[in-house]
Amino acid sequence: MSLRTSKTHHQQHHARSLRGASPARFTSIRPSVAYRQRDPAGSNRSSSFSAPEDWHEPRGRSRIAYIAHPAGNGFIHPVTIAEVRERIAQLPEQFTRGIEVVQFSSMTHKRQLFPLYGMQWGPNIYLYPVEASLVEIHRRPPTPQQRVEARMFGGEWSPSSERWRLTWTAETIRDFYLNNVLIHEIGHVNDQRNTNSAARERYANWFATEYGFRASRGRR
Repeated sequence: MSLRTSKTHHQQHHARSLRGASPARFTSIRPSVAYRQRDPAGSNRSSSFSAPEDWHEPRGRSRIAYIAHPAGNGFIHPVTIAEVRERIAQLPEQFTRGIEVVQFSSMTHKRQLFPLYGMQWGPNIYLYPVEASLVEIHRRPPTPQQRVEARMFGGEWSPSSERWRLTWTAETIRDFYLNNVLIHEIGHVNDQRNTNSAARERYANWFATEYGFRASRGRR
């Protein structure tokens, strides 16, 4: 299992080039990026660090394309394409028409240095694997917000020597991804008004609570 500190953090970045793309082809500002981070907060890496990824250029697709890559050794994708497709279909159509690609990405060695739950890049959503053991090891204790969020979806924090464990079951991590991570990133896709990173996070958090947690519990 990989080691990480307890830090949930989203950041906005611009002018990100596509891997393997011709420099002459893309000259405009790239769509903004929002990360759902599980990164070691104590690492020396800058906040702009990002592992190589298959960036999909916006094409104005009329249907969502689903792409799945192997999770990687020791990791699993906690949800399936069928489950994600079904969950997206439950949202109002006005919130899903702007999504072009949902990709299940791999957990590479470099990605483990900056682990994510999910990421939004323009009209595209990337979902990342979790440990096959369903136990995350963190260097630092969870923040109050992280404790509340884990409790909402059934994750359990516990101290372990000088580290902290966040333990899931197959059911609770599926719930967390379908009704929090996925919906949060869809919120970013739909936020066409805010440009400030803090404001975008507030909107995505509200969106995930309303259309993820509350909707899945029949509270809307």
